[in-house]
Amino acid sequence: MKRENLVLLVVLVLLALVPVAAEATGQASWVRLVGQALIYGMAAASLNFILGYGGMVSFGHAAFFGIGGYVVGILYHHFDAGTAFLGVIPGTDQMLITLPAAIIIAGLAAALVGALSLRTGGVQFIMITLAFAQMFFFLFISLKTYGGEDGIMVRRTNSLPGLDMKDRATLYWVVLGFAAAYYLFLRRLVNSSFGQIIAGIRQNERRMAAMGISTYRYKLYAFILSGMGAGLAGALMVNFLRFASPDMMHWTRSGELMVMVILGGVGTLAGPFIGAGALFTLETTLARYTEHWMLPVGILLLIVVLATKGGLMALITRLGGKK
Repeated sequence: MKRENLVLLVVLVLLALVPVAAEATGQASWVRLVGQALIYGMAAASLNFILGYGGMVSFGHAAFFGIGGYVVGILYHHFDAGTAFLGVIPGTDQMLITLPAAIIIAGLAAALVGALSLRTGGVQFIMITLAFAQMFFFLFISLKTYGGEDGIMVRRTNSLPGLDMKDRATLYWVVLGFAAAYYLFLRRLVNSSFGQIIAGIRQNERRMAAMGISTYRYKLYAFILSGMGAGLAGALMVNFLRFASPDMMHWTRSGELMVMVILGGVGTLAGPFIGAGALFTLETTLARYTEHWMLPVGILLLIVVLATKGGLMALITRLGGKK
């Protein structure tokens, strides 16, 4: 644990220096690239909690990512227009309000989806989560008030007291702080009794039920927590890009999150963040040479999965001398 904490501290320091290095080298795009990778890493880590630790293969996780983003976009839209959502809820641009609201709304959506989909399993569970995600996708496309398929522009990043959120470096450090806090939260959750029960359900659900544990209830709680994490990531992404779009909850986005988890390492805490960083780096590098960059990315993904037997995190662990 001491070694892990030391490595985590070193990684945080290096990530915190990204804006400084970007300014020194004139590579301003680094801040945008790493910031997006951190946010997508959070979304992938939330999926990994139910996939890697709970054995629940959700192919509609991007729905909660998009819902969290739209909460920020809709609240800002009403704040900018001076109106109230549904004539009752006033708009706001305060991050201390929009982020908790995004987490809560995404959690409620996850509770609805999970309550129905978790009564099934296997392929049925995958297809139901995918169907719900597509329903949310077409729902937000139909909301012409909020831009429809064109999405919502957020002209200013949400405000935080005492911080200049217009500064790109400051916003990046806020994102890094949330990513670090979410990583520590997941580590505590996985190592808690709740996390051990979720892992036990993944290994043998019938045996856990025979022990008197309500497996459905625990799986639903895990699904809700996972959806809340994705909602937080979506809210941060809209603040970072200042734009919310239905594409955030399309099934292809769920596929990207799945690729990040598999590439980094299923059932590992740092794996999704590593997978997100690796995927963004590959995409940015290969896009310079060909518009068909997804083909070499797919080939590299196959090589990593088959050769490392556990993703990039497994490779890093072996190089570090651990079995």
